[in-house]
Amino acid sequence: MAFCCSRLLASTHLKSTPSILLRGLYTSPRCLATMKVMPYKPPAKEGHDERNMRLNRPLSPHLLIYSPQLTSMLSITHRMTGLALTAYMTGIALGALMLPQPLSAYLAAASLSSGTIFVGKFIMAFPFAYHFTNGVRHLVWDMGKALTIKEVYSTGYVMLGISAVITLLLMGI
Repeated sequence: MAFCCSRLLASTHLKSTPSILLRGLYTSPRCLATMKVMPYKPPAKEGHDERNMRLNRPLSPHLLIYSPQLTSMLSITHRMTGLALTAYMTGIALGALMLPQPLSAYLAAASLSSGTIFVGKFIMAFPFAYHFTNGVRHLVWDMGKALTIKEVYSTGYVMLGISAVITLLLMGI
């Protein structure tokens, strides 16, 4: 049947037997008589989880059961420090535009303790230092260097150390 239904248009049988063209294939009336026409049934409504269970697909690891690695934590921290820097710059710019006096006047009037000032300086300095040093690390990767697993981990630890030093320098300690 498959041979009968899949003859090409250029076959010699085309000239001697009446034919029907279906999608570029030659099909004889004998083949059409043996074909069954199935009614269209729309696919069943099944959710993502039901389909994955039906196809025996494994579940992806969830963040709560996933073992954290240095590389993934550094990547997540890089994104969070980028968001923090964006929020800081937006807040400072809007404050400079909207507030009637400079920011230093409001900080002097707040009379903050030394511990609060230390934490505030750290919150401002760390995202900049971390994002900067990790950005340099990414630029090194873009040049095609330090891409082995051992080098990725060692540059990660070096980057953490350098960002800690830069943070302390920016804090004035």
